[in-house]
Amino acid sequence: MHSPFPPNAKRVFQGKIFDVYQWEQKLFDGTTATFEKLHRVNTSEAIAVVGDKFMLQRQTQPHMKEEFICFPGGMCHTFDEDPLVAAKRELLEESGFVSNDWVVLGKHTPFSKIAWTIYTHIARDCVETQKPHLDSGEKIETFLVSFDELLDIVEQPNFRNQHHVPAFLKMRIYPDRKKEFLSLAFGK
Repeated sequence: MHSPFPPNAKRVFQGKIFDVYQWEQKLFDGTTATFEKLHRVNTSEAIAVVGDKFMLQRQTQPHMKEEFICFPGGMCHTFDEDPLVAAKRELLEESGFVSNDWVVLGKHTPFSKIAWTIYTHIARDCVETQKPHLDSGEKIETFLVSFDELLDIVEQPNFRNQHHVPAFLKMRIYPDRKKEFLSLAFGK
């Protein structure tokens, strides 16, 4: 596995979510400076398809003042947990649904100063197999929407998966992008 830090980086703080690494870096003028970067476990999310609908969740968490809407997902348990394994676990825990047909949609690294990647998968043909098993800090309501409703929701300020907004907005403008996404989502 490729390290997001140079070999001389040292962990100077270990927290519950973030670790802080520092290292000396030679600058262009020959001097050196201390560089710093955060590290956290990756996140994995699922764009879940149930019949001809897309799954969304309305969530409330104790550290946030307002509810938000998002795709099912959450943190990997360890730094080396496979993102697909994490996506399957989170989908089952948060919604009670499973899929036997997964497609990798992509990955996103939102910040240059945080070693953290968000992996996105499409879970096709999801079926409910159990009741959700939520963490004590989660209140989650799962609901299904049409593709057109999804396009409206991603534009709302409380939609949490903001890294997907540009792609969904382009689907409104470019019919080929919409067709490609729907083909991927429905396996057709």
